[in-house]
Amino acid sequence: MAELKAQAPQKQKSLDTRMEEGGVSRRDFMKWSATTAAALGLPLQFAPMVAEAAEVADRVPLIWLHLAECTGCSESLIRADTPSIDALIFDYVSLEYHETLMAASGWQAEENLEHALKTYKGQYILAVEGAVPTANNGSFLTVGCKGHTGLHIIKDAAAGAAAIVSVGTCAAYGGVQAAAPNPTAAKGVDKVISQPVINLGGCPPSEKNIVGTVMYFIMFGRAPALDMFGRPKWAYGARVHDNCERRGRFDAGEFVETFGDDGAKEGYCLYKVGCKGPYAYNNCPTERFNHHVSWPVLAGHGCIGCSEPDFWDTMADFEKPLGRRELHSLDQTADYVGGAILGLTALGLGAHAVASVVVEKKEEANR
Repeated sequence: MAELKAQAPQKQKSLDTRMEEGGVSRRDFMKWSATTAAALGLPLQFAPMVAEAAEVADRVPLIWLHLAECTGCSESLIRADTPSIDALIFDYVSLEYHETLMAASGWQAEENLEHALKTYKGQYILAVEGAVPTANNGSFLTVGCKGHTGLHIIKDAAAGAAAIVSVGTCAAYGGVQAAAPNPTAAKGVDKVISQPVINLGGCPPSEKNIVGTVMYFIMFGRAPALDMFGRPKWAYGARVHDNCERRGRFDAGEFVETFGDDGAKEGYCLYKVGCKGPYAYNNCPTERFNHHVSWPVLAGHGCIGCSEPDFWDTMADFEKPLGRRELHSLDQTADYVGGAILGLTALGLGAHAVASVVVEKKEEANR
């Protein structure tokens, strides 16, 4: 961060000024810094460092590309009904190119992208949203008035990036575009370039995962620890199932049998109606969406495993359990697990009853 402080800011207004204009107090900002540090798995002592990183964020140019996607990841990023520190941070970062948010279009947009790639070579963070079609030399996706393919654009932009972040499952693993039979040969970004890539799985990922990853890079100048699928462990290190508010229902063998039944009304586990939480890794249960308000399981529908590679193929049907298919660490049906738990409970109760009878008979004999 010392190097970033030595660079001239790209914005005229300081972060403090923008926070004041947005109605965010310094105290709220420090609370956000502490929360972000905790989400990143850092000790509380790192909160001031998070704040410092946010204050120098305008020294880090951000180029955001749209390839084969639905723009849902950008919608996740900006989906806030009140001013938030997340929105202020990304308003404050030197956002050089974003086809959805920028005013420029046509030749002016092309000029902006080319200028940013050249001016900030070796300095910018490249965020990519969407899969990369590769069939027919990438001709299934062309962008802009010059008609460059997505394949050409990503290779050109990746060459000068300081860090590359695949935002969402499409960019990370191909997403729905790569689902069988995949006629466009769509692939994740890391499959078409040689540079390291940070994958933020999710359809879409939480805005906290996007902001947190950017903050981590600004603080440490490198990617966070990644799992086997290239995802930050601080966000994707635990199974959805393990932190789910319905986990106790699973352990008790209490399952929703059909949507709308009495179990559904009581908040029973959704495994039997297709929840893929035991097979998916993400922080959805703890971070949630829309300012921590809710997430799919809390709203009444099972997790569909959208943060996992090839989930459109491996997790379908989304409203039926996977059963004994071996994905990650759980390969037994909910019926078996729940039944075994209830069986052990019954066995324990039976053993207690037998022991009680034996004790009573001994006491009678002693009398």
